[in-house]
Amino acid sequence: MKIKQPVSYSHLEDPLDLDYIESLRVNVLDPIIDHWFRATLHDADQLAKTGPLILASNHSGNAFPHDALVLDALLWRQDGNVPERKFRSVYSPKLARTWLMRLFGIDNFWRRCGAVDMTYYNFSELIKHDERIVYYPEGIAGIGKGFNRRYQLQPFSRSFVLLAAEHNVPVHPVYTINAEWVNPTSFTIPWLDKIVDKYTGVPFFPIPAALIAFLFPFFFYFGFPCKMKFFIGKPLPIDRWLESLGWTRGTKPSRTQADKVAEMARKEMQQNLNNLVAEHGQTPYDLPNLIRSIKNIPGKAWPVIGIGWPYGFIRHERDLMRAPAKNTLHKWLRDADLIAYYLPLIGWPIIALMRWARKPPYGYRGLTRPEKHTRQGGYLWSLLQIPLNPRSLRFKKK
Repeated sequence: MKIKQPVSYSHLEDPLDLDYIESLRVNVLDPIIDHWFRATLHDADQLAKTGPLILASNHSGNAFPHDALVLDALLWRQDGNVPERKFRSVYSPKLARTWLMRLFGIDNFWRRCGAVDMTYYNFSELIKHDERIVYYPEGIAGIGKGFNRRYQLQPFSRSFVLLAAEHNVPVHPVYTINAEWVNPTSFTIPWLDKIVDKYTGVPFFPIPAALIAFLFPFFFYFGFPCKMKFFIGKPLPIDRWLESLGWTRGTKPSRTQADKVAEMARKEMQQNLNNLVAEHGQTPYDLPNLIRSIKNIPGKAWPVIGIGWPYGFIRHERDLMRAPAKNTLHKWLRDADLIAYYLPLIGWPIIALMRWARKPPYGYRGLTRPEKHTRQGGYLWSLLQIPLNPRSLRFKKK
């Protein structure tokens, strides 16, 4: 019997690609953020320009974490797109390993944009590297809670409490408003989510969104034009809460203490979230404003509105790795497979076939198994195996 050798990733470096992020921001994301989601960031001026610090946000992805993508871009814009101030986020490795959970299957998408696999060791190492970190204490449950449980914060993980106490790091809450309406067709059932996760790697099965996406692939990544608003709050009193439970500074909190404080944080954030929703969440789409905003889109509107995202994101990715088109006909023919995102029933089989049959940047034909896994990012990234470079080296001018 032939034994498959494990793939080693010890030769890899931090996949953060600032050139890619900047190109994606300018050519694709900025118009979507400004004219489709019309997103705004509030009270960010209170954040320290150098780390470490933790931003703990509620999740509002409702099947796909659009809110995380928008918040990350807004934070970097707030800091003038300065490389040294780029936030890192910690996220479930499932988003990297599962093809469907990478935006339009773009290779290693989340890590190239600055995300790091969520493990306790990785989280701790990021803090030791003075990183400013975006963290979603609800985890995958926050993305998959569905429209039927909108604005209902799911149980918080204790990890951020333990790390905040150990490293004396401030934890600022972030309240995401209106992003729950990014997909109002997303209703979830916990037992069904577990079955789908077990057999497909996709951690939830939103209904009827998943059924529509089965017919039309573009809908899996579609986001309705909710007017996203992000509010940053004052640091949570983690130390004071722990001390009220008998914790002594300089020692590691017990799991029981950390769990209780995580629940205190959840309850306080829930109350503040409810108040902000009452004040800012009553017109999540604001249609008159949306119409005016779309009219003001510079250039082509098609890649900005939700239905045109396959064209915008995938063509941008390919253009970074291929020569310019020879002529107009060649420009359209080489991306003709994108039509599959709009074809009912046969769309997904065509997309899968093209990935198998075409060479990079269109597919994976000709790549070895290790090359394919490395390119896709289908591995668990441990900073013990693939460490971060010091910031002074990571952002050194080439």
